Amino acid sequence: MIKGVARKYFEGKTCIFCDSYGLYKLKNKKLKCKHCKKYYSIRKLKRDMQILYYFYLEISARKTAKELNLSYRLVHRKFMQFRKLIAVYCNNETEKLNGEVEIDETYLGGKKKGKRGRGSDNKAIAFGILERKGRVHTVIVPNVSKETLMSKIENKTLKGSVFYTDGWKSYVDLKQYGKHNIIKHEDDKFVEGRNHINGIEGFWSFAKERFHKYHGIKKHNYPLYLKEMEFRFNHRNESVFNLLFDVCVRRRV
Repeated sequence: MIKGVARKYFEGKTCIFCDSYGLYKLKNKKLKCKHCKKYYSIRKLKRDMQILYYFYLEISARKTAKELNLSYRLVHRKFMQFRKLIAVYCNNETEKLNGEVEIDETYLGGKKKGKRGRGSDNKAIAFGILERKGRVHTVIVPNVSKETLMSKIENKTLKGSVFYTDGWKSYVDLKQYGKHNIIKHEDDKFVEGRNHINGIEGFWSFAKERFHKYHGIKKHNYPLYLKEMEFRFNHRNESVFNLLFDVCVRRRV
């Protein structure tokens, strides 16, 4: 896959940034483009592409370092750099979610068990909004108060949408923003026709299954790891590696 995406760039004839011909070699052996004026190292490009490929395959930084005979510190730093670029890309997607929208929160990390996580101080609070048959938007929030959650909902969804949530009190004002359907978990009614939040709960399972492979994520890093899962989920039916190449290496999107 790497060869298919980057063969023309490895040959040093086409600029990785602007796709133009007209590269020339500098004294330090880097290539510079006479059109966009940017320069880069073919050797570093090949290394970064290899690291990106392992990242795409969701192989851990430690195993990647061992396979590529690189330092763990270098690979981990590149992985975190990729996640930061992915987060920027996701946050720049401005189109609001609409139609039938599922909303839920979950708690990530920590050792203390709580009632659905709410009230557990040592966990990261993840808030998610999923458009049925569409995209998911996620964010780490400081709390699950009405003010916090409603501001996220109003910022990321269109007024007049059909909302599906559980009975958490912070969603009480949603009826003023659109049609609000409540799933009564306390009555064991998790699915009743279209009245469910299985989509967003499925995304939480998708994310948590992958988080388990890391054997512990620092709380302050969850925003980046969560955005990576959002990116992978939203583009699961596309050529993810090609998009990662554009986002993380070429930085064109």
